[in-house]
Amino acid sequence: MATAQAKAGRREWIGLAVLVLVTLIISMDMTVLSYALPFITADLQPTGSQLLWITDVYAFVLAGLLIPMGTLGDRIGRRRLLMIGAAVFGVASAATALSTSPGMLIGTRAVMGAAGATLMPSTMSLIRNMFHDENERRAAIGLWAAGFSAGGVIGLVAGGALLQYFSWGTVFEINVPIMLLLLVLAPLLLPEFRDPAAGRLDLLSTVLAFVAVLPMIWGVKQFAEDGVDWPQVSGVVGGLILLAVFVLRQRRVADPVIDVRLFRAPAFSAAVVMNVLANFALVGFMFFISQYLQLVLGLRPFSAGLWSLPAAGAAGVGAAVLAPMLAQRFRRAYVAAGGLLVGAAGCLVLAQVGDEVGLTQVVVGQALMTGGIAMVLTLSAELIVSTAPPERAGAAAGLSETGSQFGAALGVAILGSIGTFVYRRQLSGAAPDGVPADSWVTARETLGGAVEESRTLSTTAAETLVTVARAAFADELRVAAVVSAGILVVTAVLAAVLLRNVGVSVPGQQPAGGPDDTPTPADPSPTPADPTSAAGAGPVAAPAEATASGDTVTGGTGRADAGPGAEIRIGPESTTPAGHRPAHPVA
Repeated sequence: MATAQAKAGRREWIGLAVLVLVTLIISMDMTVLSYALPFITADLQPTGSQLLWITDVYAFVLAGLLIPMGTLGDRIGRRRLLMIGAAVFGVASAATALSTSPGMLIGTRAVMGAAGATLMPSTMSLIRNMFHDENERRAAIGLWAAGFSAGGVIGLVAGGALLQYFSWGTVFEINVPIMLLLLVLAPLLLPEFRDPAAGRLDLLSTVLAFVAVLPMIWGVKQFAEDGVDWPQVSGVVGGLILLAVFVLRQRRVADPVIDVRLFRAPAFSAAVVMNVLANFALVGFMFFISQYLQLVLGLRPFSAGLWSLPAAGAAGVGAAVLAPMLAQRFRRAYVAAGGLLVGAAGCLVLAQVGDEVGLTQVVVGQALMTGGIAMVLTLSAELIVSTAPPERAGAAAGLSETGSQFGAALGVAILGSIGTFVYRRQLSGAAPDGVPADSWVTARETLGGAVEESRTLSTTAAETLVTVARAAFADELRVAAVVSAGILVVTAVLAAVLLRNVGVSVPGQQPAGGPDDTPTPADPSPTPADPTSAAGAGPVAAPAEATASGDTVTGGTGRADAGPGAEIRIGPESTTPAGHRPAHPVA
């Protein structure tokens, strides 16, 4: 008999708007800094190394702490962690805006990254527990993903607009009122969720997760900056070794940070793979778009941001409209593969740009690419948090966001390296007439370097240098577009194969029932895992009916209708002896 799933009320949907606003701000902070760097450089005069850390420390700390913070939220309460993170993020944003030295700016940006790591998995896992109807949850995650996708582009536009009239600190000060609003509204709109049988926090595993992810992210980012060298290789290899140690430890400890047995569920594994590879192509290629618009077509930063707005709109439609609508009618394999192929088609449109004209191709191609990939990112996020047990949703959300960060860093590193190779190969000949040898050496490094060097040359020599450099960059972009299309096609094939047995309903979740369905009462006794059903099985849905007991509600759906701030205890009252966890549903 189908289990009726409780419908979300007005409070849940208003609470979702707050969560989407949080993801929008976090995403904006990943891009808003790019336009502020020249102003920061002029004001604080950082060294080259300090400038690199100012740019990257936020993403490094964010990526390294996502999994540990997701697990922490499962234990201490996801709303509680969200509010702690919001308070720290607001204070750190204000301190960043008031920074008086490069060291202070690096430190405050690192604190912002740590706070951001508490916010991202908390928002995703709260959605998992606020929306129990499968279709509503899919729509909610679509809106969440749309906010995150649009935030990056909005950050570019907002940053360009603010910097035209105010100091560089304002790009961080805009975070403060949003975080204050969250602190006021969260207790009123968001119920508390935690795992009542989470066990102790494994500090060694938490440290291992951080020190394994951090050097890998740093290494792949440095590949794009400096090419292959021993420090970068050592960072990636060392991170992989520590990651292997982390996985082995998770298989043995009683209370793991991430239950690696989740990967035995095909839907979970496929979602993680799609998440990494889709972000690889999307973020890795976006690295070229901003340079093309500004340095090849000559648009000002604010204008370039405005021309990127159609891509943000397409991402919102793909994530919040198309993905939920199509997933209700067709298998996940078809929807995911279709979205990836649309993204690949967008890359092929982008491969048609020239060194003098190409704005139409950029606008259309970028919209197709972001719209198609946004559909896939919504599906992957839904599969990850829905396939994982409700009490592990925070850790699963942290894993999902870590995969996004790793895929993005890998895309920038690999596509950036390929593009650099193409660019330098195109400029491998002798210097054009009137261009000094040292200027030619600088111009062969980057297009930005060529544009800067052209300002020191005569008019004829400058035009010659810029023309050949722009043509070389256009070739670089076209090659990167073709590679990205290939990555998306391969990912589409993987999605079609890995998700072929996943139907319209999320694996392991009961289909949403109609109004005439009778909820099945919660069984107070734990049911042992059936070893014969391990292959391809997802976690079993918790019963829909909740039993109120004071201000705590027990039951699989975790309804929070008892009032704002009521704590939700996931699952039936445990009779398992202390220190022992029942077998995982996918084990």
